[in-house]
Amino acid sequence: MSYSRFEAMKLLAARLSDELVILSLGGAVDEWYNAAPHMREASLFQQQLGCVTPEAFGLAVGLPHRRIVSLDTDGGLLFNLGILATLGNERPENLFIVVWDNEQYQSIGGPATHTAKGRVDLAAIARGAGVEKAFTAETLEEFDAHCAAGLAASEPYIVVAKTDGILEPGIKRKHSDGREDKYIFVRHVEATEGISIMGPSEHN
Repeated sequence: MSYSRFEAMKLLAARLSDELVILSLGGAVDEWYNAAPHMREASLFQQQLGCVTPEAFGLAVGLPHRRIVSLDTDGGLLFNLGILATLGNERPENLFIVVWDNEQYQSIGGPATHTAKGRVDLAAIARGAGVEKAFTAETLEEFDAHCAAGLAASEPYIVVAKTDGILEPGIKRKHSDGREDKYIFVRHVEATEGISIMGPSEHN
């Protein structure tokens, strides 16, 4: 059974307010941009495959008082399964990870990932690496329940969302590029944390 990633995103977005979000490439970028308009400045868009959850982990360690959300993908997590061992050992208390598992590399035309044959279980791999709270959500209702639990957890929490491969039609494209996204996100962190990360540019 699979379900709409966009509908799942809207359920998650309704539970977020001051969290920080890291997400991957592909159709998920435009879908999250539309599903969570109040989280646009708090979201770092367009991170490379294999980098999303590691970046979220680093942010969780740097800001231990703040909830961090990683919106990873099956393809992205498969690029760097070693991050699961890091999470199992380091056990950040403020990191909630969603893995959008549509069983394909959607951003390059849809070739199957290893989860497509039904033998590769990302949640089981995470549990084997020491992340005890790792689950698969087969329905939207299960996904929403795991969002509630994951956002309240005091240990790393992973939900693998078994979504379909259908992009949400008719949504607005995100017009900013990766460089602009970085500055928007960093300035948001500075403003909400009361810190300076990137100083003003110098003029010669």
